[in-house]
Amino acid sequence: MTEERESGSIKRAAEALGKRIRLLQAVWKDPRTPWYARAALAATVVYALSPIDLIPDFIPVLGQLDDLVIVPAGFWLAKRLVPRTVWDEHWRRISEGEDEGPDGEADGR
Repeated sequence: MTEERESGSIKRAAEALGKRIRLLQAVWKDPRTPWYARAALAATVVYALSPIDLIPDFIPVLGQLDDLVIVPAGFWLAKRLVPRTVWDEHWRRISEGEDEGPDGEADGR
């Protein structure tokens, strides 16, 4: 029974992550998203995926702490720079299972 619960929570976490990735993609593609918000998103994603860190990971605690601070701060900044209506509109569409952008075209263009 514990394995079923763990499997269910892992599945829910994976679904939530997938929704947020689709949200970031939709916001990125939206023409109403300012260039500087796209720059903040791009810099954050590149930093998160890059093997190069400001503080190397082999330094105990501080090495992981920079990832735990910089990546969320980058996404927070990007969210602040994108108009709230853009975030809300795409989140609603993704939550309802719609995969269309504001112009009616599918996001998988």
